[in-house]
Amino acid sequence: MTVIDLTTASPTPAVDVRVSTLSRSRRVRNRVATGAMVLAFLLAIVPLGFVIFNVAQKGLTVVKPGFFTHTIPGDTSSSDLSSNTLAAYGGTATAAPAPKAVLGIGPAIVGTLLTTMAASLLAIPLGIMGAVYLNEYGKQRRLARFIRFMTDVMTGVPSVVMGVFVYSIWVVRYGVSGKSAFAAALALACLMLPIVVRTSEEMLKLVPNTLREASAALGVRPWRTTLSVVLPSALPGITSGAMLAVARAAGETAPVLFTIGLIYKYNWSMNGGNTSLSALVFNQASLTGATSLKLAWGAALTLIVLVVVLTLVARSITSRLSVR
Repeated sequence: MTVIDLTTASPTPAVDVRVSTLSRSRRVRNRVATGAMVLAFLLAIVPLGFVIFNVAQKGLTVVKPGFFTHTIPGDTSSSDLSSNTLAAYGGTATAAPAPKAVLGIGPAIVGTLLTTMAASLLAIPLGIMGAVYLNEYGKQRRLARFIRFMTDVMTGVPSVVMGVFVYSIWVVRYGVSGKSAFAAALALACLMLPIVVRTSEEMLKLVPNTLREASAALGVRPWRTTLSVVLPSALPGITSGAMLAVARAAGETAPVLFTIGLIYKYNWSMNGGNTSLSALVFNQASLTGATSLKLAWGAALTLIVLVVVLTLVARSITSRLSVR
């Protein structure tokens, strides 16, 4: 009788059932589809990589100490704004004396933060409440279907249309004083609202109905179930959708041009003219001076970094809430 020592016997290699049970043709099609997806990803990432590399290469030459805090120079259309400034930023110094000036985008950063935060305060609560109505109360009623249709239409409307809309109902009515950070926030909120509504509604649909039924079995009212059970369960997805909407609003240009104006000094108020990074990039890129182009590249790099930071914050918040 032969005795087998199980301690020394080599273990049987594990076999992936998902692969072993597939036919050869299905494995080939699976590999072809995987390769096609990888190729599509590379084709999509290459242009983005070129854009980021180009902006970073030209923008980093402008970023110096004080660039994020100093005010915007009043005249950057010519290349002889300041011999010292141009020499510091890679330009050609002139022998003639020039007024001391330092390139900066501080007011544009403040204006971007003001308009984005104000737009978020307007659009995110309203969008979440709209999504709660559509998914928890309206469902397939006529009014709910009409709201969904209009939300989808607003999602596809070009951003410049939102800017013209706010310009016609706000800026035209109040004249020069109508251009302000608040007017720009209204336009950005109109762009953010449909995104928040649709993403929040989709997240609410993913909450299992068993949670609602269990809450109802305990005698909890529907509004309390929505606040205490449904919304906390969908909070990670809602937060992620809201932050992505904020990131998009921070980088919009067309609606801001019609509504915010353009100033070169700090304005911490929602009233009066202001500026933003996107408006500053458009304005400086429209000029022909070497200084204006350098300032535009620096503002563009700052805007990209700001959008990336907001996206990473959204990812971090979503992951932490999902773990909880």
